[in-house]
Amino acid sequence: MLLAGAALGSAALLTACQDGGGTASAGAGNQPRPGGTLRVGALGRASAITRDPHGNQGNESDYLVIALVYDTLTAPGAKANTVGRLAASWTPSDDLRTWRFTLAKGAVFHDGTPVTADDVVWSLRRLRGTPAGAARLPGITAENITADGKDTVVLVSGYANAELPLLTRLSTFVLKKDTAEADLPKAPGTGPFVLDWYRNGNARLVRNEHWHGGTVLLDAIEVTMFESPQALANAVLAGQIDLASNAGAVAGRTAAARKDIQVVRRPDDMAMPIVMRTSEGSPFADPRVREAFKLVVDRPAMVKQTLSGYGTVANDVLGTADPAYAKDIPQRARDLDKAKRLLKEANFDLGRTYELVTTEDVAGLAESATLFAAQAREAGIKVEVVKQESGTFYDRTWLKGDFYTNYWGTNDSVVFFASKTLVTGAGQNEANFSDKDFDAAYREVLATKDAGERGRKLRELQRIEHERSGYLLWGMADGIDLAAAKVRGLPRLPGYGRVQLENAWLAR
Repeated sequence: MLLAGAALGSAALLTACQDGGGTASAGAGNQPRPGGTLRVGALGRASAITRDPHGNQGNESDYLVIALVYDTLTAPGAKANTVGRLAASWTPSDDLRTWRFTLAKGAVFHDGTPVTADDVVWSLRRLRGTPAGAARLPGITAENITADGKDTVVLVSGYANAELPLLTRLSTFVLKKDTAEADLPKAPGTGPFVLDWYRNGNARLVRNEHWHGGTVLLDAIEVTMFESPQALANAVLAGQIDLASNAGAVAGRTAAARKDIQVVRRPDDMAMPIVMRTSEGSPFADPRVREAFKLVVDRPAMVKQTLSGYGTVANDVLGTADPAYAKDIPQRARDLDKAKRLLKEANFDLGRTYELVTTEDVAGLAESATLFAAQAREAGIKVEVVKQESGTFYDRTWLKGDFYTNYWGTNDSVVFFASKTLVTGAGQNEANFSDKDFDAAYREVLATKDAGERGRKLRELQRIEHERSGYLLWGMADGIDLAAAKVRGLPRLPGYGRVQLENAWLAR
């Protein structure tokens, strides 16, 4: 998507479905075959269950079910960051403000009703009206989402935006127009699987024989919700499920010696940055302090100890799986002498203890905070790790605190993070970062058609982020799935691409 050829061109739906999963090859002499039920385990909590496709999906189990029952307009791809899903193609106006999406031919809801542009418009407007909708579709108001005939949806942005199709991935699930709130749990979708039943976070999905995206091989997928990574891993090791989705590095290490279990690694899957508030009044308002903290961390040790080696060193720029990620920006390495010098120049108070707030929402997150605190002591910085329950963290700390950890389950777009977390006034600006040069570079990227020129401007955007943003991104965690030996065709994409299971199949 970040390459102009993908951003400004059309995406054939057949290619999209073949490309979208980034699946592994079947292996010589072992061809995909139809049939069978795939038993999938995914993390979730009973208190966070949601059946609303446009709500906040805090459970991976719920997101998996929703993503297989409902189609988004576009989806993550293996060869391009954005490929078609319910939309077969898209074209922009010359000023990159108006985008026209053409729906896939033959797309129908599970009850046999044809999908129309009016259904999509209603769904996108409903999404735009949710608490998180403004952040998911920035620059687009409800009245600027319209239909042109039965198969064309028109989105008009308030500013030039070459990246607009990327915004239609992940959460633009399409429902039938005027679906009542009470009907949401059983509302028909257009996806590769049809909901058979759902009970307390667990679900059974059956094959959609008429999916517009192609042939689905599995007869069914059964999703079981687990409330802990350990229980999830134990279930696949015991043969109770066939696939443990996002089981984590510890589970991967445990299963590595098992010949009957596949350890599927998805590089660049999860970012777990340390966030430093950059605004006035914060201890980290001075960019020299932020640079010093970025020089304190021992990145290879963080990857080795907190991720069990299932990850890679990062360079304080979010979006490492982006094809336009600037690998030529010099890798920041540990330099305690320079860090101490910068802290002295900034008159940083080394007599004070600084609280680093974290959660145990994902494996390795709290451990990364503890290890960083130990490393910081070598520079004379006193850090106390404070663990908060997830609900308390998002209520009291996220977007408000001076110093905390967080995680992002998608990492394939530099511009995605710029729009969500770094541009002045962004809805999820975690560090309250505001930089005129960064804002200007961001707008230039969105307004540039030429691929080469956009690449150069994207590098400048990343250079500024690397130099002075409030993100200390020390490493990237691999996504770890554990699967029985018979499971094939699993997604290899990072982030939200992992839920695209329509190409999975079971060997004999």
